[in-house]
Amino acid sequence: MAAIPSIEDHLPRRERLVRILERDGARCVWCRRALDDRLVRPTTEHVVPRIKGGPSWIENEVAACRRCNGRRGHRTPAEWIDECEGLGWEPDVAVVIAALERLERAIGRRGGQRRARPYVASQLRRLRNRPTDRSG
Repeated sequence: MAAIPSIEDHLPRRERLVRILERDGARCVWCRRALDDRLVRPTTEHVVPRIKGGPSWIENEVAACRRCNGRRGHRTPAEWIDECEGLGWEPDVAVVIAALERLERAIGRRGGQRRARPYVASQLRRLRNRPTDRSG
């Protein structure tokens, strides 16, 4: 079944970024640096990478700084969160989980995304089952 497009799928990249920043806040989801148009420029980051079947839908996008977006590569959200924490950063796990849940609902409504479905489910399981105290 082909995916049913959303109006938001056809927004220009800048407008999608504005909506994502309004939705999630103007901080990098991975390192939590404040995003602005001068020092720490925001980018849109696919929670489920396109190479892993993630669609270019606003439900699959969060705001990230260029540094984090470039360093993450194709790591899963859970792998990259672990790596960020190892660097002493405090990724916004709640925003990542919310993005995965939005994407899961969008896939249910729109259909398609055969490759992304199990990826989303496994990442949600892994992130929801993380210990709440990561200090030791």
